[in-house]
Amino acid sequence: MPNEKEPNQNPEQEPEESKYSFLQETIKPKPISRQQLAKHLVRMAVYGVILGAFACLGFFALKPWIQDVFRGDLETVSIPEDEEPQEEQTEDAEAEQPDPVLDTESYEQIMASMNERAQEARKGIVYVEPAQASENWDARLTGISEGVTGVITADNGQELLILADNSVCGDVQEWTVTFQDASTYTASLKKHDINNGLAIFSVPRGDITDATWAAIKVSVLGNSNLVKQGDVVMALGDMFGYADGMDYGIVSSTGYKESFYDGECDVISTDIPLDANGSGVLFNIEGEVIGMISPSIWEDRETSVVNAYAISDLKSVIELLANGESVPYIGIYGTTVTHELQETQGMPAGIYVVDVDPDSPAMAAGIQSGDIICRVDGEDVTSIGTYQQAVLETETGDMIRLVGQRLGTDGYVDVNFDVTVGSNE
Repeated sequence: MPNEKEPNQNPEQEPEESKYSFLQETIKPKPISRQQLAKHLVRMAVYGVILGAFACLGFFALKPWIQDVFRGDLETVSIPEDEEPQEEQTEDAEAEQPDPVLDTESYEQIMASMNERAQEARKGIVYVEPAQASENWDARLTGISEGVTGVITADNGQELLILADNSVCGDVQEWTVTFQDASTYTASLKKHDINNGLAIFSVPRGDITDATWAAIKVSVLGNSNLVKQGDVVMALGDMFGYADGMDYGIVSSTGYKESFYDGECDVISTDIPLDANGSGVLFNIEGEVIGMISPSIWEDRETSVVNAYAISDLKSVIELLANGESVPYIGIYGTTVTHELQETQGMPAGIYVVDVDPDSPAMAAGIQSGDIICRVDGEDVTSIGTYQQAVLETETGDMIRLVGQRLGTDGYVDVNFDVTVGSNE
């Protein structure tokens, strides 16, 4: 029709549908063959192994630094004070108790109970020896032990602390500790005291495996002041020439003491045999430590039985050593001036100086044999026990005053000594 007009068509203008037609196309990924997939998985596995190896190496390299930085607070070791002895039962109460039946069965039950308690107490026993002791073939062939028995005494949160005789110290720089599961760990000397013959060794807690933790425990230091003649006791340790010895016996005496510079210690004697160089730990039947066995007690005697330093008299020293502190030392070997000597000889109350360590603060201050020490740093001393406690309450390096009396031509005269407290390590 002549009136109809053709629509305007611009050849350069594309329809909308064809302009965006590419959006409707489906893009398919390039197919991956099984061989390529296998190579990809192998590559990922190799990368994982390499990454894991570097992570492990980094962990072990940084572990000492991490333990040092994030090891936590060092707890102060505190040895509990001994409890006062309980009142003994009256005769009426004792009379009400029936007499036990003593037969074979009851004996076997008693021994089984004792063995059970000994095995539990043994968890706190270790063997301490110099690290190079295993290389000493002469000692191994002759059977001579170079180590000593120790007892796990405390755990300060960073270290397991072990009390032992200091005879293994010497010039040694490193020690090994063998626990009851036969595992061996490297130990270091935390502190020792030559005068008392004690040492504290430490094993880092982080080095100890879970298996070892399950086989050991921290021993309880009992009250040796309650021990009396006739009590049943257990001796554990290297008493017979081998590390895991065990024996039972009775206390034969508690009335003797062993003296040393600046103090003395009660001795618990038993009927248990002891090797010439034996060491060990004495327990009561409750499994508490009551003494440290030492061959040096009355070593000049022909017979050798277990004699132990009473643990209660050592607790103050043990606490100092466990906290890495030096034991105060003056160097006086003395004895108590008894009331009889005061009355018959006119001697003043205090401690009589029997001997002075030549290389000691006491000698440097001018203290002589025959002097009587009456006061230490303002504290009255009337016995060797009160003198020992007064010395232990001082600190190494402090200047203190000892007040005493010295016998002259006209009787006793006052003398004062300014002493710098030292240590014997």
